[in-house]
Amino acid sequence: MLQAVVFDFDGVLANSEPLHLRAFQSVLAARDVILSAQEYYEMYVGYDDETVFREIARDRGLDAGPEWASQLTEAKSVVMQTLLARGSPLFPGAFKAVHDLADRVPVAVASGAQRHEILQVLQLEDLARVFTAIVAAGETPNGKPAPDPYRRAVELIALETGTPIEAGRVVAVEDSIQGLESARAAGLRPVALSTTYRTELLMGASAVMVLPDISAVTYDRLVSLWAPR
Repeated sequence: MLQAVVFDFDGVLANSEPLHLRAFQSVLAARDVILSAQEYYEMYVGYDDETVFREIARDRGLDAGPEWASQLTEAKSVVMQTLLARGSPLFPGAFKAVHDLADRVPVAVASGAQRHEILQVLQLEDLARVFTAIVAAGETPNGKPAPDPYRRAVELIALETGTPIEAGRVVAVEDSIQGLESARAAGLRPVALSTTYRTELLMGASAVMVLPDISAVTYDRLVSLWAPR
């Protein structure tokens, strides 16, 4: 049945999407580009930072050179570090949910966030050591919605545990449409949290189960995905 669980980070383990929005808005405003909250949540959640900037440049028809997105990604990273330093954005219940699952199966992270941002939060909460693997932005040929991040997470779990891992026996916990598409394309069973999108949108994105938040993610509930229907 269940061999492992791979979590997205922003919007799943950490309530950090509002912080990302503020950081994007800050660096874009300095370049006279306005990004609304509605635009961010409807169009860009789930992408890694550099992809967000490339998509914004394309959508706005900006005369942005090849270095524009990477330069803004670096600037945005500095802003995020400052915001994260003000306090942990970990969701209530995340610590317990991760530990309870890690007692039964390997757990990992596959995220479009920068590795140092992920580790900054996890180390503050003494959670980094619990994860068998972490896959962050820029560590695979393609980011979400491509399957690469989840495929890599499964590969790393197998390498670290010395156990063959079948993607179809791994659950991905996601909050975004792009993330669900990535998990599904990689062959994992995608479970969605309605922390960012409405339940009906998540079900339409082929989530096999929709839960309200991370505190509802339990071993028994995930194992039930394999129960006869």
